[in-house]
This record gives sequence, structure tokens and C-alpha cells, in this order.
Amino acid sequence: MGLIKIFDTTLRDGEQSPGFSMNTAEKVQVARQLDKLGVAVIEAGFPITSPDDFEAVSKIALVVENAEVCALCRAVEKDIQVAFDSVKKAKKPKLHTFLATSPIHMEYKLKKSPEEVLAMAVKGVEFAKSLCGQVVFSPEDATRSNPRFLYAVLREVVNAGANVVNIPDTVGYFAPEEYGLFIKGIYDNVIKPWNEAHPTETEIIISTHCQNDLGMATANSLSGILNGAKEIQCTINGIGERAGNASLEEVVMALKTRADFYGFDTAINTKELYTSSRLITAITGVPVQPNKAIVGANAFAHESGIHQDGILKNRETYEIMKAEDIGLLENKLVLGKHSGRHALKNRLSELGFVLSESELDEVFVKFKDLADKKKEIFDEDLRLLFSSDQDLAEKESFTLKKLEIHSGSDIGGHAVVSIVKNSNPGEVLEAEGFGDGPVDAAFGVVNELLQIPNKLLEYSVNAVTSGIDAQATVNVRLEINGRIYTASAADTDIINASVKSYIKAIGLSL
Repeated sequence: MGLIKIFDTTLRDGEQSPGFSMNTAEKVQVARQLDKLGVAVIEAGFPITSPDDFEAVSKIALVVENAEVCALCRAVEKDIQVAFDSVKKAKKPKLHTFLATSPIHMEYKLKKSPEEVLAMAVKGVEFAKSLCGQVVFSPEDATRSNPRFLYAVLREVVNAGANVVNIPDTVGYFAPEEYGLFIKGIYDNVIKPWNEAHPTETEIIISTHCQNDLGMATANSLSGILNGAKEIQCTINGIGERAGNASLEEVVMALKTRADFYGFDTAINTKELYTSSRLITAITGVPVQPNKAIVGANAFAHESGIHQDGILKNRETYEIMKAEDIGLLENKLVLGKHSGRHALKNRLSELGFVLSESELDEVFVKFKDLADKKKEIFDEDLRLLFSSDQDLAEKESFTLKKLEIHSGSDIGGHAVVSIVKNSNPGEVLEAEGFGDGPVDAAFGVVNELLQIPNKLLEYSVNAVTSGIDAQATVNVRLEINGRIYTASAADTDIINASVKSYIKAIGLSL
């Protein structure tokens, strides 16, 4: 059975999309979990974009034990150098450089001729190869490129030292059959001839990168491997630009469940899929839709009487996979106010969180505080508890000190808000105000105190677990000075969670 490498770009393509930003500590946690999951490559970020991204990639390079750690860079010498500097201490460093090759991108974005683009691609790969033994080249918007020109570019970058040619369907334009034929053309005209002409050298492979704009990213990726590709670029929960990327859990379980048809394995520890999915949900605050394939809440749920009868008689009547295969195991350890540090640490470890003793001490205090409010602490509560404690590593700009709310059906909302500036803990800002309701009143007071003009683009509330004592996660998305900032917070009180997420998002702009 052949091996398909899984190239995970959750921390790059996934993280750069609106609503999914992560701080450095969160990215490191995700990278550790991806390494535990068994992905072949972790694309840790795009280091040239910001000092924070460079720092995150550098820290990830130090903690990943098994996977290759890859950094993205344009086919420009400065980008490539910065990318290499960020991953050079990794056990298995890798560089991923890209340059657009479609007519529309070359004319309107790059403003360069095909000849200039070809020269830039070769120069970029040559420089990357001089720094790092493993180099990926992506012709951006490949599927809208002229095939003859694309073949010429790929031949030259392979000769220049690229180990992998990644073929992105950048705007999710192709249909599965179309993408498969496209990959076959590249394999037959570029990759196969090169490998046959260099039998003693390491095999050059094709990688897929499919966006989900038309809902076909997973299907396109699978079509690609049936036509010569040996690596799939994908993300946890399918997150990414616009409609997202090929979903890691979908492509992995498709190959595992239908090994009889595809004939490939991925070497992924599938029992870590559910944990990986929920870790991303907890950190980003963005829930997975209930009917999401593989990891959605309803993926292994049955309500129809006919389905339930069949499942009770034989699970295979309506289930082609076992829930246990993705790590959905019954949790027999109930956590509550009488639980100790060891039980908490053990369960957090099972959920993918690795804590130092000092971090555990901090989280345990918050765990006990939450346990006094709730009868039972569920896994989702723990994920939120740890996620909200990331300020241990990266302090937020403001802390909510006090919130008083008075509201009713006839009186609207009245809020008293006290905020502490973390840069000067002795400075406490406090004011009161009115609004249409409690959230409107509280947000109005926060704006009065902080004096940072913003536009609320999105506000959503999601219950984390069942029951009237359930925690709620509030996600807010703000526009400040033309930039978008997203934050989330959790609390058993929805108004508290709303104000915490609001001041957190505002603080990100400073």
C-alpha cells in the first residue's frame, strides 16, 4: 500500500483567515498536537509577514520532534532568508516558496511577463536550496495557468532543486475530474520524465493544495492522488482562506475507510483526529458545524428510529467508520469541585494540552473556581479553560475588573464597567451608561472608557455544553482603523463573556 504524506497548513493558511488568528503560545500547542497526530509536514507560518509570526515559527521549530517544520515565503531573496532563519533550528527544516503563474495574476498582481516570472521562480528556488535541503515550490493559481507555460516553470524549478511541486487550486475553481487530469498532465510531462532520468536521486513528488470555494476541496485532493500526487496539503476542520481548505480529517478518513479503492495509507494516528479538531475549536472560538463530516457533533449521532434500530442490531448498517477510530471514547473520569490537580493534568494531557507545573497551578485555580459554579466539568469546559488562560504566556491589554448590569423588558440596559490597563495595573477605568439592552449598554461603556473607535462586524454566542449552568463562548469581530480583529471569551455568564471578548478584541489593535 502506497504512502500519502499529509502536509498540514492549519498554522499558515488556516490561521491567516479571518476569525482564526492565534497567539504564539496557542500555535505551539497546536504544533505539538499536530506532531502527535503524525502529520509529515507542519507549515508553521509565513515569517516575513510580522515579527510575531517569525517568533511563532521559530518556537515551533524548537518543539516539534517528528514532523518537518516548514515556513512559507515568496520567491524573493529577503522572504526566503527570513523563512530559513525561522526554521533553521528545526530537526527537519523545510522551505515553501511560491510565485503566481496564471495570466491574470502575472498581469494584474505581479505586473511581470511570463519570462520574468520563470526567471524569478528559478532564482528563488536556487536560493532556497542553497540554504535548506528540502524545498517546495508552488505556482500560485496553477489551475488557471497555461499548462504549457506551467510545465516549463515546473521543469526549471525541479532542475533548480525543488523536492516537491505543489499544485494549488488557489480559488477552488476546478472540478474533481478536471483537477485529476491536470495533475496527471504534470506527472506525465514533468515529474515522471525527471524521476526516470535521475534514478539515483531522491524522487520528486507532486503535492495538492485545494481550496473549498465550490465545496470540492476534499474530492479534488483525492482525485489528485489517483493521478500521481503523493502529498495532500490540508487543514484541521478545513479552516482557511474564504471557504477554507481540504479538510485533514476528511482526506485521512476517506483514505483509511476506502483503502480498498484508493490503495494508500497516511501514517496518521487517527485516534488523535477528534482531539485535534476540538483543540482548534477551543483556541479559535469558532465552532464546527454539527453536520461536519468526521468531527461534527452529529457525525456519529442517530435520531431516526429506523437508523437507531439498524445501529442496535449492527453498527455497520449505518456507520462506515467507528467513532473510536477518530478518538471518540467515552470519558469515565468525571471532573468536578472535588477533583485534584493530577486528574485535571491527566485529562488536559489527553485533550492535547501540555502544561508546565506553574501553568497547571494557574489553570487549577480557575478550574476550582469554575467547578464551584458548575456541577460537572466537561471536556469542552476544559478546552475553554486552558484557552482562556493563554495570557499566562501573552498578556492581554485590558482586564475586566467589575461588571454590573441592570436590565429588564421595560428599562433597557444599564451597565457599570471597570477595566484595568495591564500595562499599568494601578490605573482603573470605570464608568456607567445605558443602552438598548445589557450587551449594548456594556459595550457602550467600554467604548467610552477606551476611546478606540471600532465597528462591530460580528457577534455570536455558542453554548459549550448542555444544561443551564453551561459555559458560553462569545465571539466578536471588530474593524479598527481598517483592520479586522477577532477575539473570544467564555464564561457561565453570557454578559461577562461578551464584555471580556470585546475588550480583548480592542486590545489586539494596540
